[in-house]
Amino acid sequence: MPKRKFSDTGPTEYKETLRALQVELVKVQKHVIKHGHKALVIFEGRDASGKDGVIKRIVQHLSPRETRVVALGRPSDRDRTSWYFQRYVPYLPAAEEFVLLNRSWYNRATVEKVMGFCTDDEYENFLQDVLPFEHMLIGAGIQVLKYYLDIDKQEQKKRLKDRRQDPLKQWKISPIDEVAVERWDDYTKARNVMLTRTSSPLSPWIVVRANDKRSARLNVIRDVLARLACPETDKHLATPDLRVVFPYDEAHLKAGLLAE
Repeated sequence: MPKRKFSDTGPTEYKETLRALQVELVKVQKHVIKHGHKALVIFEGRDASGKDGVIKRIVQHLSPRETRVVALGRPSDRDRTSWYFQRYVPYLPAAEEFVLLNRSWYNRATVEKVMGFCTDDEYENFLQDVLPFEHMLIGAGIQVLKYYLDIDKQEQKKRLKDRRQDPLKQWKISPIDEVAVERWDDYTKARNVMLTRTSSPLSPWIVVRANDKRSARLNVIRDVLARLACPETDKHLATPDLRVVFPYDEAHLKAGLLAE
């Protein structure tokens, strides 16, 4: 996946564009609060794909009262014997709330599958159950957005190395990091199955080409603005670059638009 630089990712242009987009996010949140909407945004991707950075820029100026970032740790013994989706249900948005999941129930389709943390039956049951579950949430009035941040192998190696060397990022290091690159092909296969089998017209996956962090952040925000549109939204700002952010289609795999 080639690294592409876009006109709004220079230091000055990036800061100006980010601020303008964050102003639009505040408008959208005011609309969500005023009308009692419920917004759920899911972020998935390989280790070091930039999920934390995107989420940080989205929530930076939003109301902390109505905004929640959820990043669950490893499941407890009780979680392991409960209905798989049960541990996530308490974190779903109520009216007026904007919830962002930094990894989600899709952990079962990626990390758990690759690392052998679930059985084949549990994996297959998840793939069969997840869309009906999400469609039920949508039917209950929750707006569900799903983003997959995609980076190539060299970029992941670089970011994981930087993470190990940066004393301010030590909290990000985990045993899973050690095998992330080693199990690259397994994660690729799991990603392809997940995107193909769990994308639907009601809850599509949105792929983000995330080698360029700044471009990924700006264009995810643009896409969120477009999908959670309100009358006050600046339509020009809410137009993502389709070279960076696009709804998943199986044809994208054959066209080489996702990292292999």
